[in-house]
Amino acid sequence: MLRILSFTLLFFLGLSPSLAIAGQSELSGANTSWILTSTALVLLMTLPGLALFYGGLVRKKNVLSILMQCFAIASISSILWLIIGYSLAFGEGNAFIGDFSKVMMHGIGKEVLSGDIPESLFMLFQMTFAVITPALIIGGFAERMKFSAVLLFSGFWLLAVYAPITHWVWGGGWLAQKGVYDFAGGIVVHITAGTAALVAAMVLGPRRGFPKTPMLPHNLTMTVTGAGMLWVGWFGFNGGSALAANGDASMAMLVTHISAAAGTLTWAAIEWKKFGKASVLGAVTGMVAGLGTITPASGFVGPGGALIMGISAGFVCFYATVFIKQTLKIDDSLDVFPVHGIGGILGTLLAGVFSATTLGVFSGFGFAEGISTMTEQVEVQLIGIISTLLYTAIVTYILLKLVGLMTKGLRVDEEQEVNGLDQVEHEESGYNL
Repeated sequence: MLRILSFTLLFFLGLSPSLAIAGQSELSGANTSWILTSTALVLLMTLPGLALFYGGLVRKKNVLSILMQCFAIASISSILWLIIGYSLAFGEGNAFIGDFSKVMMHGIGKEVLSGDIPESLFMLFQMTFAVITPALIIGGFAERMKFSAVLLFSGFWLLAVYAPITHWVWGGGWLAQKGVYDFAGGIVVHITAGTAALVAAMVLGPRRGFPKTPMLPHNLTMTVTGAGMLWVGWFGFNGGSALAANGDASMAMLVTHISAAAGTLTWAAIEWKKFGKASVLGAVTGMVAGLGTITPASGFVGPGGALIMGISAGFVCFYATVFIKQTLKIDDSLDVFPVHGIGGILGTLLAGVFSATTLGVFSGFGFAEGISTMTEQVEVQLIGIISTLLYTAIVTYILLKLVGLMTKGLRVDEEQEVNGLDQVEHEESGYNL
């Protein structure tokens, strides 16, 4: 009787019963608007954010090469993501890799939803992550890798490393099934990019003159401008990963900002204590460390936890940078592994700690389904970290060797390196002074 009355009421209101039932899975205008905005913010992080950030850090004879690499990687990653990358990452597949069901967005029209947003928008949002991740690796081989090698390596790496690990974590793969916490890319983006950059730096060898010859940033104004864009864009990176305009997105944005601020001040304070002055370069590097560290935890921790994580990021990433450059003498040119890699590892571990609801003002929002203790969650986080490190390192090494054979060497020769990649690879100059 109640069912008949409700259907009659819907009829007089001008609605069909089927439409009302389906309404629960209809498109949400609010959520769609937020993810449209977030997508633009994440693309802003690469173009022009990362391009300016990295471009200012290299010597002026190589500034255009960095900008060109960022633009080219954004383009090639986008095309590969459309053709097959999205399908490998988010196709049903198995526990380790997706299938070919979404190749060229097969079956995904403008009316098809992913949750309550268009799947085309979800695909585009994820595409911006696929763009920035291989672009981050540029910092490991900056100023010495052939442009042809950069293009080939970045394309192969996207399909062989980024897409499978995305499937592991976000596409319903084996790490997702274990309950790993990676809200916005600590594992998927920062650990993979950082590890790949470290391997690339070791395979290519240091720049000519490293570490004796100072290789100072040529334009810190450009770098700070790019850093500001990264900070703002990161709101879309982390806040957008909620995939909704709700409290999860709001809290993710808040903790992102707190961690970035704490990382900035901590790095600056360490330099002030050690050297008597706080450098601009140190401040923006600390900011990136804070952002990279909070990324995997941004949907699971509260502001108190974010404050501790940002401070920890400043300390840990500062000393990791010193150790890699001065002790190991590895020329990870723009500090991708000590900032993004170590930051991603630290944040992924601490996500398992500060997600606990029993830590007072530092508490988060609980553990993954089926996990009841902090120890269990941290164990799952460690499994995610170690498996990602090993897989990324091995496959990256193989790809670099393969690309080296295809391009008859990964790096330019000594004379070309001395002249700078702007002229050698593009016959242009960043500055006509």
